[in-house]
Amino acid sequence: MLTLDHLAVAATSLDEGVAAVEFALGVTLAPGGQHPHMATHNRLLSLGPDLYLEVIAADPAQPRPAWPRWFDLDRLEGPPRMTNWICRCDDIAAELALSPPGTGTPIALARGDFRWQMAVPATGILPFDNAFPALIQWEGSAHPAPRLPDLGIRLTRFEIAHPEALALRAALHNRLHDPRILFTPGPQAMRATFATPHGDRHLE
Repeated sequence: MLTLDHLAVAATSLDEGVAAVEFALGVTLAPGGQHPHMATHNRLLSLGPDLYLEVIAADPAQPRPAWPRWFDLDRLEGPPRMTNWICRCDDIAAELALSPPGTGTPIALARGDFRWQMAVPATGILPFDNAFPALIQWEGSAHPAPRLPDLGIRLTRFEIAHPEALALRAALHNRLHDPRILFTPGPQAMRATFATPHGDRHLE
């Protein structure tokens, strides 16, 4: 089974991505960290006790890796935007066996006391033009969400539009049950709606 773990807003620079999300949601993001294996860095926002949002970008302070970065960050252009969603599982190998080809190979990663495995495609691009969820398996009980300041932001709707939305939904049939997640046929886009102390806010 899969559970929504976090959402990713990708940016060509972390400062630009953080500014865009803070303006859109009216909050201040918490510190994140670096991912040396992928030469990326992030900032985080609580969406409750078991869900969070990350703003992620290539880290110019780290050497570029010899392999494609995750979330197709090497080809990212334009303004910051919602590009990916990540689902956690208890058995990443079993979930990969049920997933479309190209979902990735598990890589063992760490940041501070966080330990996890994440399936990363060799190309950096997930199936369905990067609209399929990335898969993550956390090791132990440490998870970023409960350590983040709770600013009262909650995800109420996450819409994934794609020309093959019905096939994308079918690929996750009986594996993901979350009424907030909707698949809509149409030009590719992601749109998240949040309840905030300032009313409903959106990120695309």
